[in-house]
Amino acid sequence: MTPKKTTTKKTNQTLVLLDAHAILHRAYHALPDFSSPSGEPTGALYGVVAMLLRIVEDIKPDYMVACFDLPEPTFRKDAYDGYKAGRAKTDESLVAQIERSRDIFEAFGIRIFEHPGFEADDMLGTIVEQCKDNPDLDIVIASGDMDTFQLITKKKVQVYMQRKGSEMVMYDEKEIKDKFGFGPLLTIDYKGIRGDTSDNIPGVPGVGETSALKLVGTYGPIEKIYAAIKKDGVEKVAEKTGVQKRFVQLVADHEEEAEFSKMLATIRRDAPIQFELPKKTWRDNLDVETVFTLFSELGFRTLANRVRAIFDVPEELSIDQATSGVSEGEVAKASVLLWLLESDRTNASYDDIVDYGRTYFDTTDFKEITKNLEARLKEEGTISVYKKIEEPLLPVIKKLNATGVILDTKYLKKLSTTLHKELSKLETSIHAHAGVDFNINSPKQMGDVLYDKLKLKPKNQKKTAGGQRSTRESELEKMVDDHPIIKDILRYRELQKLLSTYIDNLPEMVSPDGRLRTTFIQTGAATGRMASQNPGLQNIPIKSEEGRAIRGAFIAGPGNKLVAIDYSQVELRIAAIMSGDVNMVEIFRRGEDVHTGVAVRVFGVNAEDVTSDMRRKAKVINFGILYGMGVNALRTNLGEEATRAEAQEFLNAYFSTFTRLAEYLEETREHARQHGYTETMFGRRRHFPGISSGAPFIRAAAERMAINAPIQGTSADIMRLAMVSVNNFLEKNKLDKDAKMILQVHDELVFEIKETKLKTIIPELVKIMEGVMASEKKDDRGVPLQVEVKVGDNWQNIEPWK
Repeated sequence: MTPKKTTTKKTNQTLVLLDAHAILHRAYHALPDFSSPSGEPTGALYGVVAMLLRIVEDIKPDYMVACFDLPEPTFRKDAYDGYKAGRAKTDESLVAQIERSRDIFEAFGIRIFEHPGFEADDMLGTIVEQCKDNPDLDIVIASGDMDTFQLITKKKVQVYMQRKGSEMVMYDEKEIKDKFGFGPLLTIDYKGIRGDTSDNIPGVPGVGETSALKLVGTYGPIEKIYAAIKKDGVEKVAEKTGVQKRFVQLVADHEEEAEFSKMLATIRRDAPIQFELPKKTWRDNLDVETVFTLFSELGFRTLANRVRAIFDVPEELSIDQATSGVSEGEVAKASVLLWLLESDRTNASYDDIVDYGRTYFDTTDFKEITKNLEARLKEEGTISVYKKIEEPLLPVIKKLNATGVILDTKYLKKLSTTLHKELSKLETSIHAHAGVDFNINSPKQMGDVLYDKLKLKPKNQKKTAGGQRSTRESELEKMVDDHPIIKDILRYRELQKLLSTYIDNLPEMVSPDGRLRTTFIQTGAATGRMASQNPGLQNIPIKSEEGRAIRGAFIAGPGNKLVAIDYSQVELRIAAIMSGDVNMVEIFRRGEDVHTGVAVRVFGVNAEDVTSDMRRKAKVINFGILYGMGVNALRTNLGEEATRAEAQEFLNAYFSTFTRLAEYLEETREHARQHGYTETMFGRRRHFPGISSGAPFIRAAAERMAINAPIQGTSADIMRLAMVSVNNFLEKNKLDKDAKMILQVHDELVFEIKETKLKTIIPELVKIMEGVMASEKKDDRGVPLQVEVKVGDNWQNIEPWK
């Protein structure tokens, strides 16, 4: 029976007990590796806050407390050294978030309970025990751990748990009986026989879930099971329960292990703590200003909006642009200023900016905040980036967003029909390979088919946060040669994503004039690059034939052509310019293909002797080295045939050849360590608070990002300057009706230009884009910026322009 959804009907007061450790662990493994603007890991914290707000909305508790584990050994560890020994050491990132979560609970007015030698479960059990006789109080345990089921008492004590996805369910005594066939307290007897691999509770060796359920369901507690075995014998117990005789014999032979496992699984209800119901509700202790300040630090924008809605924040704390009189243009300006100060604060809204002003400037006056942001940029000497690059770009982005691109919806409809037919054939093929029909979109059913029915097993198999065997693409790729079903599944998923995200979705977003308009976000990425949303046109995949085919729907109007102008190998050119490496500079000065040129110098061969494999390896290291790629990552990217020694040799040869580039990358890393930021050629700064972190994994990640930041950021600056210059040229010469900038995708600008004007406009656009460094009086060390121009009727079928 499916557990029933929670209800908001209330008579008694409600106490919610938060199993903080279980919730944090589940969120950490279920959510992406979010990080705050300062680089602090926040994935688990986001999950805790989301769970907390869901509890407030669904249960409307009067009191809340949070229960924690402590690092000291517990009585269970003292009794059994193997207890939880199978668990991997807790990641440093999670440890940091567990400690940080205390700030969240404090801001929400939630008291914390913990005690050395006891687990969070024991805190829960003890509080339940001390409150069970209060007739006016109901208790809800919020947890991600089924161990807490043993604490359920009718509807007096219930467990609120996330089952799958975002679905939350409430378990009471009836639900447990429906689920297991016996009451909550007997779940510890079930565990005594079945064991629990996650906690390394041994149970009875060789006895599984079904046998344990039947034995406990028939006889009840372990003591009665063993009494029956001793009285009636193994054979009669097997006959009565339907459990195979050999499994009953195993139970009979391991009485001590079963009783010991039951003890380990039993939650203590006598921990040395004293709980009394607070005189004030948790809402009375809620500090909304502290919550907003904390959320601003953690980057929890969406959750902050939920807090405002849920808690009906007073007017003096309300953040409502609609009544502020602040225009979208003013918000856009302030958003850029804030982003230039703190590059991780991307796409800041009105609310985000006011939150920041309250926290750092002690004001919520929008104009005052904007003045303070400008003043801060002047103080650190980066106001020129705003004045020369970002401020002139603001109207260009507004114009770009308003222009849009014509979408051929009939083309997409035909493509949809074709791919849906292939999708249907793949579904039939997958079911044939499996020998059974199942829901291909269900990870659980997929796991059952692959791992149980077909007996496939990927190397170093991973599980989801909920304990299911993962069917993510990374796991499937490990088995791609083991069974033909895997290729079909991967292909099915690829097509389904293309259809749902783009092919079937984009036509629904077209305006009445036939043009599709995305929103380009000037402050979309910490790197300095722009982003786009609704729809995200910068992310259309182009590696697959079907992905490239989607671009065929982006067309020019009658009498026009689409013109795509793409900066060629711009990041490598910038690396040569910024490092001044003579060998790298020479390659570009001589107009060599950079990957072939690197292969010539690293492998010591003539250009005509460079094989396709040599060029491929040179390309891997060329781009990888700019992103801090180490020897292990290089070995992986070179291919399965490469050994670590070969990768190391290749890396050494590369840096022996391009010595100055190696020195420059290390100097960049060291500058970030000393100053906390890096700079582009144009003065844009990217800050890396995590580079001074005491946690090695945070520090290492910050160092890797710092290596590439000046190069990628300079590339972004060049594109932005080019966009402004191109727009100015078109407007100044009254050509903006003949040539429209319609898309910006990383290093590429796409235009819709009248066919009769191609020969006059394209050379000017090329001149502008290739001349950005010269126009800004930047030393290019003789390394030219180059663009490639392609022209066609649609974005897919474009050919080099001559």
